[in-house]
Amino acid sequence: MTGSPKSFDAAAHSERSPVPGLLSRDAGLREFSFSTADFERVRQLIYQHAGISLSPLKQDMVYSRLARRLRATGKTSFADYLDALNSGSDEWERFVNSLTTNLTSFFREPHHFPVLAEHLRQIGTQRSIRIWCSAASTGEEPYSIAITVAETFGANAGHVSIVASDLDTNVLAVADKGVYPLERVEKLSPERLRKYFLRGTGHQEGFVSVRPEIRRLVSFKRINLLDPRYPLTGLLDVIFCRNVMIYFDKPTQYKILTRFAPMMQADGLMFAGHSESFLHAADLFRPLGKTVYARAAAR
Repeated sequence: MTGSPKSFDAAAHSERSPVPGLLSRDAGLREFSFSTADFERVRQLIYQHAGISLSPLKQDMVYSRLARRLRATGKTSFADYLDALNSGSDEWERFVNSLTTNLTSFFREPHHFPVLAEHLRQIGTQRSIRIWCSAASTGEEPYSIAITVAETFGANAGHVSIVASDLDTNVLAVADKGVYPLERVEKLSPERLRKYFLRGTGHQEGFVSVRPEIRRLVSFKRINLLDPRYPLTGLLDVIFCRNVMIYFDKPTQYKILTRFAPMMQADGLMFAGHSESFLHAADLFRPLGKTVYARAAAR
């Protein structure tokens, strides 16, 4: 995500342990002690570093994810592990990756892609088109965008470039390979599977890979949406920022949207997730319906 912040596992337990200062009924059975103070430090650190507002109900998830990092780093307590992060440890990236879960699929929220296709047709082939997918996860969303580009322009899609970013380097590595198990593409039409994916010789049994001509439309890079500057050049025609903002509080959302607006063409479109609303940023973006937004200055 933040680059892309992402979603957090829905399963969490809010029960309090009878052991003072510990966070679960099972706390006494844990390998590492995990106090309320430890959990609040984690919440503060992930907010400061990635802008993510971690729910108070995520104690058990946080423990299970970070306990793996304690084992991997040889730390014997959460306090020691978190102290090492604050001292400038290169563990930061793994810390953030551990606390984020990527939920995605090809052509998720499908109502957006006909809107994208029509916008692309209106722009045409007379100039370059730039698209930013700001929460690429394992690649299904940017490749869905690329397929839409190919379906719109056919072989004449060389003027379109897609930058796909995420905060999590692990998922970016998966996305860059463009290889997926068959169950990840089973909902695609047979025509899309035939035209845009490869099976057979040179590919693992039970897997498909995105065709090279689709992969060439997309470049992947790590971007934290909280960074003061994004490594992007030129005005953007489209920003996909879907199912990311719900993990930021309103001030952080507004701060990010303030950066987005001047990066966009006057007629650019921003696509948000189905549960996201930017009414608090009406001076920056106006809704067009179906969680599609235009710059407020563009009428």
